[in-house]
Amino acid sequence: MKNFKEILSIAKRTILIEADAIKNLVNFLDDDFENAVKTIFESKGRVIVTGIGKSANIGTKIVATLNSTGTPAIFMHAADAIHGDLGNIQKDDVVICISKSGNTPEIEILVPLIKNYGNKIAAITGNTDSFLAKYADFILNSTIEKEACPNNLAPTSSTTAQLVIGDALAVCLLELRDFSSKDFAKYHPGGTLGKKLYLRVSDLVAKNEIPKVNPNTTVKDVIIEISKKRLGTTAVIENNKIVGIITDGDIRRMLENNTNIHQLKAHDIMGKNPIIVTSNEMAVKALDIMQNNNITQILVTKNNKYIGVVHFHDLLKEGII
Repeated sequence: MKNFKEILSIAKRTILIEADAIKNLVNFLDDDFENAVKTIFESKGRVIVTGIGKSANIGTKIVATLNSTGTPAIFMHAADAIHGDLGNIQKDDVVICISKSGNTPEIEILVPLIKNYGNKIAAITGNTDSFLAKYADFILNSTIEKEACPNNLAPTSSTTAQLVIGDALAVCLLELRDFSSKDFAKYHPGGTLGKKLYLRVSDLVAKNEIPKVNPNTTVKDVIIEISKKRLGTTAVIENNKIVGIITDGDIRRMLENNTNIHQLKAHDIMGKNPIIVTSNEMAVKALDIMQNNNITQILVTKNNKYIGVVHFHDLLKEGII
């Protein structure tokens, strides 16, 4: 039985073996890879990804990556394909078949059927002499020297290599399509990633109160306004223009430095030239401004008019941070 002290060395060995396998894939990139990308890009159909066993698991991930980056794709399990799911394949679809050995029984049944339909097949395989490679239009070589498994049996390096080739395909297609962050946002509207791409300051500020005082407001009333609006700050407004900002920190410093606060007004303690963000800015940009300036609130304007405050906690609630 292995000693627990060997755990880290085993983990490091696994990572290094797989890293070497991935690096070596660069040497296998050739005209077949380039032509496979061109064929998919120019196709009017979808990408059908198929495989069995661990290769099937990799296939589902490749499909997810393609779909999220602008290339329509569906997964078709090789075993299910020969029991009715072949109906998923349409005439303009390109098929990516994943198999380390390229010689599994399901693959040997499936591939000739696909060829009979006239669809192009790109094979991600570690055996370029296999049945699959023989019938494929494009061979995407995923050969590895060895699995990370000490018995050289469990799919480890081989499935990682398949995954990386799938990523390389997806990124090539993404760049050929000039797929932008705006396009990405359309496909990722949910979760933190989506919010970083589409959530704007206006979406946050609309949920908050609008704390404001004028330059001659008494300190007592300033404190009441900040406390009432629960944002830790207030804008100082004169003639519909922002002339300053007062934060909780300004109040604390005032109390430390003044024994008689009853004569003080907002203009005596406000910070001038406050940092402002417009409502149409992305929320993630507001976060960058806060972090770069070491502040927790920022005033918001729309058409040069003050409309409220965004707090650091608003960004936390939305999962932007």
